[in-house]
Amino acid sequence: MTRRNRHYYVVRAGICLVMLALIVAVTGCGGICLTLTISSTAGGSVTTPGEGDFTYCALQCCSGTELVAEADEGYRFVEWTGVEGRPDDPDAAITRIGIGRDCSITAHFWPECAPMVAAGGFHTVGLKDNGRVFAVGDSSHEQCNVSDWRGINQTSAGGYHTVGLKSDGTVVAIGYNSDEQCDVGDWTNINQIAAGEYHTVGLKSDSTVVAIGDNSDGQCDVGSWTNINQIAAGGAHTVGFKSDGTVVAVGNNDTGQCAVASWNITQVAAGGYHTVGLKSNGEVIAVGDNDDGQCNVGNWTDIVQVAAGYRHTVGVKTDGTVVAVGTNNFGQCDVGSQSWTDITQVTAGERHTVGLRVNGRVIATGDNDEGQCDVGWSNIIQVAAGGGHTVGLKADGTVVAVGAEAHDGVWDYGQCNVTDWTDIVQVAAGTWHTVGLKSDGTVVAVGWNRDSECDVGSWTDIIQIAANRELTVGLKSDGTVVALGGNNYGQCDVGGWTNIIQVAAGYQHTLGVKSDGTVVAVGWNAYGQCDVEGWTDMVQVAGRRHTVGLKADGTVVAIGLNNHGECEVGDWTHISQIAAGGSFTVGLKANGTLVAVGSNSRGKCDVVGWVNVIQVAAGGGHTVGLKEDGTIVAVGSNEDGQCNVGWTLIS
Repeated sequence: MTRRNRHYYVVRAGICLVMLALIVAVTGCGGICLTLTISSTAGGSVTTPGEGDFTYCALQCCSGTELVAEADEGYRFVEWTGVEGRPDDPDAAITRIGIGRDCSITAHFWPECAPMVAAGGFHTVGLKDNGRVFAVGDSSHEQCNVSDWRGINQTSAGGYHTVGLKSDGTVVAIGYNSDEQCDVGDWTNINQIAAGEYHTVGLKSDSTVVAIGDNSDGQCDVGSWTNINQIAAGGAHTVGFKSDGTVVAVGNNDTGQCAVASWNITQVAAGGYHTVGLKSNGEVIAVGDNDDGQCNVGNWTDIVQVAAGYRHTVGVKTDGTVVAVGTNNFGQCDVGSQSWTDITQVTAGERHTVGLRVNGRVIATGDNDEGQCDVGWSNIIQVAAGGGHTVGLKADGTVVAVGAEAHDGVWDYGQCNVTDWTDIVQVAAGTWHTVGLKSDGTVVAVGWNRDSECDVGSWTDIIQIAANRELTVGLKSDGTVVALGGNNYGQCDVGGWTNIIQVAAGYQHTLGVKSDGTVVAVGWNAYGQCDVEGWTDMVQVAGRRHTVGLKADGTVVAIGLNNHGECEVGDWTHISQIAAGGSFTVGLKANGTLVAVGSNSRGKCDVVGWVNVIQVAAGGGHTVGLKEDGTIVAVGSNEDGQCNVGWTLIS
């Protein structure tokens, strides 16, 4: 159970006890019984505790019950909804619900769909495989207000509006509606949608096409089209790819973007003033405005998908890499880095490019003035995990942080207020505070400061920092150590330490690795977590309510609280880094894979499939991994938003 969960459940249990005491006093009875009614929609079921009416009495109401929803084949779990009942994480298939009154809860399922991304003028839209939709960027016309959409099979993003195709063939739209481009409520039997700058197009199941919105250039004159397989909408023109491979186009043709009558292709894309076609042999053709080289695709080969932005063109190759041509004034064509690999789909906006990776992660490059590229952390060189927040250090010395969002900010003590930090070389995260080490050896800190754990302004000559609970530790260049925060167990009594090469902060104890490979520890020792006198050949230590040590030969030892098997690391080998979380332990292997033991509540130990990881961090109830390409993966509790380090469109 995470720190936040413990605090939350203690408070909730206290309230329940008061309620029960009042009931006993008034009624003379020894408790109260409440009913939880559980149900599900088509496509799955609730397997734990089951479905129907369940009765919970006395303190059972306070502790609540676990909920487990399982989807049928072809479906995905979407969310929990209830009457007088709300689980800890409504979006998680496995969660927990407290029972304060008679209540009901329903698990919702939708047919699964292919995840995808769509780029609009200055916003980005992502469709998850469970039919839910995300959006970031410009929302001046509410075009990003899609969080309540359900059962979506496809999305498309226009200049200032967003369109969604539902699984039943109907269409929803939101955003700028000056030309009625969002008036699609009466559309039915739609198989595909496309959004232009100010118009919307729909391909019907009978292969005809409908369109609405700005028609000043005739871009909506598609009523006579038949046998259409795919549609695309550009700035002010519309393109249709027919079942025989030929192409039709209507609308603005000032730059020849509609000169496609001779084409025979397998996919089409429409940009601001140009049109792109993918041929069956993997080659690409393009017509229209070429002032910025956006049509210079004649040498492209092995392409499997194309996308057209306002003045740039993007293609996905068979090997999952990406190519791009056209204007690059905002970096929208910078798709040649290692991060742009394993790509399955790309989309291009006005001045940005977005890619969907095989694992469901999303990457973006280009103009980010409206936050349209805020689909995931990138260029990260180190991560830290706190009680309910995650911190990332970027290559440019700035810092990003997420979390502390639960219960309308009750757990927000400013620990994520790091946007103005610069020249940082290392970050550390405590339960409710964040610490940064600057390149000049000074230290900054924000967040909970009840025990002065953030009063680090006078520290100098620091080469490494550590933080946990109400504790901050600093290793000085001369091998001595300083510490601030709660000292009720002597965890700050490190003044006599010398020859230290690494420090770690446990729940209420402090650890140090000495230059000779031995370990020193002070502080709370109720579980023997400080009994490290016999340890040798250590290169790193980590702690929570237990202490973990990494030996020079890649093996691991652990001591302390072991209720969930978090100390069962005796068979680990080839470990290059360790992390200690709340009742669990994680090890990074030399080959970039991970191992984990201990409590797996909320899936915090589900790291088996991770690869190419170069650093790992463990928080109170979540695990974070830094990949070699500078992106982040995270699993575990997300009640505070601590795992929101990037879009993941695969459940």
